[in-house]
Amino acid sequence: MADAQWTGPRGADLGEWLPVLDLVEPPGQRRLTVLVRLLLLIPHFIVLFFLHIAAFFTVIVGWFAALVLGRLPEPVFHFLAGYLGYRMRVGASAMLLIDRYPPFTLTAPTDYPVQIEVRPTALNRAAVFFRLFLMIPAAVVQGLASSGWWALSFIWWLITLILGRMPRPLFEASAATLRYSMRFAAYFMMLTPAYPKGFFGDDALSVPEQQTRSATRPLVMSGAGKALLTLFLIVGVATDITTSTTTTWTSETADNW
Repeated sequence: MADAQWTGPRGADLGEWLPVLDLVEPPGQRRLTVLVRLLLLIPHFIVLFFLHIAAFFTVIVGWFAALVLGRLPEPVFHFLAGYLGYRMRVGASAMLLIDRYPPFTLTAPTDYPVQIEVRPTALNRAAVFFRLFLMIPAAVVQGLASSGWWALSFIWWLITLILGRMPRPLFEASAATLRYSMRFAAYFMMLTPAYPKGFFGDDALSVPEQQTRSATRPLVMSGAGKALLTLFLIVGVATDITTSTTTTWTSETADNW
């Protein structure tokens, strides 16, 4: 599956369509690559740093263009879709969802276990104009969930290292966190008019049998997976409160001195 396919006006006839994150759940992972996963990804983090700068300015250009045209220009869409796909491949590897090393390309090989699907379509100019305000609720959810996952990441790393795989409930919750982050980023970058949804997973019948399916299409959450997602949110809130309190205390102490 390609990261993006330009479908022109046809995308507008499909109704609300949420961007898709397809993951192939590995049966097991090599403990050595799990042990040094973040070190192995350092080259990708460097590449992402520069891509993020380029994407930032591209989004600004795309915002003005979308206000005029009611959609993103094709080159802008393709670059941002490629950047988002690259980011998700690196993110999936960092979150231990896959064991295969991400390629240094904006277009993933068709056999790579992480793919995204975004479809160009018309954009509501009013929603584009107020994008920064509209995305605040989704930004809070995305930020808390991601913060909670990473605050507990040492535990997830240790479990995966010992077992040589990620338990299914943890895979579900981690994939749901990454997918919501992808949908939020796609909305922010105007790759979709659809507001981020599906944080707690999908209905088992949401994807017809004849359509492409994967471990996350549909993402059917177990009770344990939903409980872990709730834990991510709670820990994210606690982390933010702790960080804010510590920052305030440090600032007040510095002022007293």
